[in-house]
Amino acid sequence: MDKTTKPGRIEPYTGPAAGWGALKYVAINLMKEKVAGGKYKTLFKQNQADGFDCPGCAWPDRQHASTFEFCENGVKAVAAEATSKRVTPAFFAQHTVGELMKQDDYTLEQHGRLTDPMVFDPLTDKYRSISWYDAYQLIAKHLKGLDSPHRAAFYTSGRASNEAAFLYQLFVRMYGTNNFPDCSNMCHEATSRGLPTTVGIGKGTVTLDDFEHADTLLIFGQNPATNHPRMLGELRECAKRGAAIVSINPLRERGLERFASPQHVTDMLTMSGVKIASTFIQPKIGGDFALIKGVAKRVLELDDLAVEQNTERVLDVAFLEAHTANFEAFAADLRAESWAALVEEAGVPREDIEDLARIYVNGKRVISTWGMGITQHKNSVATVHMLSNLMMMRGNIGRLGAGLCPVRGHSNVQGNRTVGIEEKPTDAFLDRLGKVFDFEPPRGHGYDVVETIEAMLEGHVKVFIGLGGNFSIATPDTPRTWEALRACDLTVHITTKLNRSHLVHGKEALILPTLGRTEIDLQNGIAQGVTVEDSMSMVHVSYGMNQPASENLVSETRIVAQIAHATLGSAKVDWLGYANDYAKIRDAIEWSIDGFYDYNERIAQPGGFHLRVASRERDWKTGTGKANFIVHQIQRDTPIQRAKKLHGERAMTLMTTRSHDQYNTTIYALDDRYRGVYNQRRVVFANAADIAMLGFKAGEWVDIETIWDDGIERRAEGFLLVEYDIPRGCLGAYYPETNPLVPLSSTADVCNTPTSKSIPVLLTAA
Repeated sequence: MDKTTKPGRIEPYTGPAAGWGALKYVAINLMKEKVAGGKYKTLFKQNQADGFDCPGCAWPDRQHASTFEFCENGVKAVAAEATSKRVTPAFFAQHTVGELMKQDDYTLEQHGRLTDPMVFDPLTDKYRSISWYDAYQLIAKHLKGLDSPHRAAFYTSGRASNEAAFLYQLFVRMYGTNNFPDCSNMCHEATSRGLPTTVGIGKGTVTLDDFEHADTLLIFGQNPATNHPRMLGELRECAKRGAAIVSINPLRERGLERFASPQHVTDMLTMSGVKIASTFIQPKIGGDFALIKGVAKRVLELDDLAVEQNTERVLDVAFLEAHTANFEAFAADLRAESWAALVEEAGVPREDIEDLARIYVNGKRVISTWGMGITQHKNSVATVHMLSNLMMMRGNIGRLGAGLCPVRGHSNVQGNRTVGIEEKPTDAFLDRLGKVFDFEPPRGHGYDVVETIEAMLEGHVKVFIGLGGNFSIATPDTPRTWEALRACDLTVHITTKLNRSHLVHGKEALILPTLGRTEIDLQNGIAQGVTVEDSMSMVHVSYGMNQPASENLVSETRIVAQIAHATLGSAKVDWLGYANDYAKIRDAIEWSIDGFYDYNERIAQPGGFHLRVASRERDWKTGTGKANFIVHQIQRDTPIQRAKKLHGERAMTLMTTRSHDQYNTTIYALDDRYRGVYNQRRVVFANAADIAMLGFKAGEWVDIETIWDDGIERRAEGFLLVEYDIPRGCLGAYYPETNPLVPLSSTADVCNTPTSKSIPVLLTAA
């Protein structure tokens, strides 16, 4: 960062989350995006039964307790689509790719909506217009020219609809590969891989109704005020009726302290809001596994004491005997585990662990929620297993008001996986898909995100197609990812706005602009709805209401169908027929995937329908036919432990995080007001004692360097040191600015997710 640039300011935030501040920033964003006044009514159709599903987070809708079901960050997402700003062919004629690369990510997004398909011209270093027909033919030429279908990779963002995603996976499998890197690989993959081995399905076991009955909520590694703001409405109601709410997070987030609901006059008039969490536990980064195991150990001790004193058992013995396997081995491991090791690895005093166990045991109906604070570590799958173990000890799975609640990020990331965006598909899914469409799907596992980057670097993948997202910025090890994309023969991005990935391109490159979810999707003059699945397995239909940003925009579904038609022809599948009528795609989904019976009829009901989750009904789709306790040991040889052997206490653990004015890689503004950061993003949060130990002062500038053993220098320069309430030895900073520090080879066991929440680093003077 140029030190002559105004550095912004650090100003601690003392108000509640949301409240008047949220309303202020809603107005600011609508004006900044130059949203026409006539489009403001769009907000009142957001998350409504007769409207559209929010293009932001995956928190479910309540049908419908208020006149509006949108939040500050949801408005930002809608305003970004409804903006009057445009990126036209004239814009590209004025700017080379080299010039645009010098702009930051916030500035790139602020140019507005893309209006026309564009192709890169290497002679001028500019994008120029291309017809839709020629774009499809160029893609087909490259795909048909590869010597193996496995030399292409097909990325999916969680924002793609069920219809577009199903058609995409069908096309790609008929083309001949399972190379489906997708955003799940970088966020909740530990959930998707961990839960099936414990409870039989990689989805949560609760619905919104359970929140009305829960008396205890444990919130792990999650910041609802920024990432799922509508969740705060549920937490507010839980807190007001006296439920115990515990925040378990290295950062003490303001949104879990107090929340002022804009829908409640009392909250707004008092300006103080409602207290949310009653207890805050701050494990060190990566300490959740040891913390949860410590709670489980204490629960077992309390049960042993109850047996000794002949009082009511703490364990749900009936549930354990009827529904679980391997409990005795798990209990034996807990008894053998050292309290000293648990306390050290958790970074939490034993008395706090015992207090958390007491809260858990006192709860009759407990919900555990978690976000990426759990899933982006080397031991993330083991941590998901341990959380399942803990919840099973007291039968808190499969009963009203209790259960497992992974809170996914993007609005249809779960739905994409349900309809087949999966690089490791089951044989059962492939058998049925092949039978419905009369072909033999490829059986070998495909590439995930990290494997795709490695394959591009090694020259094995030469065509990259992205259905949404911002792959070059969302991924780890940024310079290597960029090298990988630039090694491709063709890169294609289906998108709504300009982003970095369009500038980090292959030898040939296409930008294909698509309709946003807020826009009317007419096919043959008939408005089409698309469906999504939220974090709690509710499937509902979404209809846009704004006029498209350009007459030359095409829906995601039609773009996929046209690429398939150009590449494979339509002798076996009527791709263009599907593009003309999305109900036909839903029929195909119904034939291919369990749970979607009467698909078109059921989405016509207000609120849609719930996809059956077997574990919610205590039907365990596991090898044993029961819910499985899984034993794990504390990891003793982690990257940060090795780093500390080399550098002592100067070696720190960095977690990447979002700012409040950010959704995934999209940066709406340069503030993070709940953390007291304004007009800047290159900040690093550190404990005051660590700042002193390192010989720095808050307000000084530092560089961050990764400690890794592959000989590659990873360094991010120019970060402002900010004193913050975070455990010793821990740092926090925003992504994507710190993604260059995440080694491509630093991934979670089993699920291969980049370990973006646990990076060993050193701070040096800038």
